[in-house]
Amino acid sequence: MMKGSKNNEEREIMNFFSMYMNDPDLNVWHLAILTAVLNLGYKQGQRRTINVSRSRIMALSHISTLPTYHKYFKQLQDLGYIKYRPSYHPGYKSEIELYPKRLSP
Repeated sequence: MMKGSKNNEEREIMNFFSMYMNDPDLNVWHLAILTAVLNLGYKQGQRRTINVSRSRIMALSHISTLPTYHKYFKQLQDLGYIKYRPSYHPGYKSEIELYPKRLSP
């Protein structure tokens, strides 16, 4: 990866963080999930469509209960920050698509 490309990727991640931090509708649980997803995307070299698993997001976001995870994950979808495409195949991960700005529900 070229240095300029890495700087652009890091700048885009920071833009996402900035957007999230300035939204009063998001709380610490939303931010934890979004941070975990961005972390996975960064490690995968992906910016918008990121391969995820519930267990990995829960571990990275330090959310230990399924009801809490599902509640805030669903709210992020309803708020238009993410689009979730589940994989029902055990050999394939699900995908999350991040939106650069909040979409109208």
